[in-house]
Amino acid sequence: MTGLEKAEKIRNQKGSKPVSCLTGYDYATGRLLDEAGVDLILVGDSLGMVVLGFPDTTHVTMEHMLHHTAAVARGVEKALVVGDLPINSYDTPSEALRNAHKLIKAGADAVKLEGGLKQIKKVKAIVEAGIPVFGHMGMLPQRVLEEGGYKKKGKSDRQTEDIIEGCLALQAAGCFAVVLESVVGKSAAKITKALAIPTIGIGCGEGNCDGEIAVITDVVGAYPWFVPPFATVRADVAGETKKAAKEYVDAVKRIGS
Repeated sequence: MTGLEKAEKIRNQKGSKPVSCLTGYDYATGRLLDEAGVDLILVGDSLGMVVLGFPDTTHVTMEHMLHHTAAVARGVEKALVVGDLPINSYDTPSEALRNAHKLIKAGADAVKLEGGLKQIKKVKAIVEAGIPVFGHMGMLPQRVLEEGGYKKKGKSDRQTEDIIEGCLALQAAGCFAVVLESVVGKSAAKITKALAIPTIGIGCGEGNCDGEIAVITDVVGAYPWFVPPFATVRADVAGETKKAAKEYVDAVKRIGS
């Protein structure tokens, strides 16, 4: 199945089947998520924090994204693999298209970018080249520095209408779906109802979007130093890793004693 066909399948799940999405950053995780039946695997620029140790996503480069996208893609056969366009990699339509092609060449089926009305020409350029685009509205991590932190969106009617306007523009430009991040629950539900393409929520409350996306390290408990309040931790990979490493260290010490 081609990337366009996979993206169209996701689009057609609107109103019929919830879309399951998780982030992935390496071959093993990509393969495991694919085997688990995840619909969409996002190689997100969140890797800047949970893999590379940066304080936010604004330090992530195209080189980082290409490296990790290629690794994930090697392990995936069925899921739609989406590569994030990092900050300052899509400042113009021509730059957006050039870097989108790089992500596709690395193995992605589609690309994602943040923002609404200001990104429409860029989305159109990428879509017209035959590359599926995943939109992203609500809280935009790449703007965390200029906004002075991670702030909940959709708190007012005006703000909600602005998000709807941006989402409708992304839809008209050809996006197959859109992430809604940290949007007030009732506002997310209103936005979801206004769109003909799926909304994929994170931090929007349960049941307010057409699907959900989560950061894999939050789900499996692999990054214990910070867990978002809306995340559901389903395992303790960090604890088990530390336990196994300590048992190994103790075993080595016994050999030498």
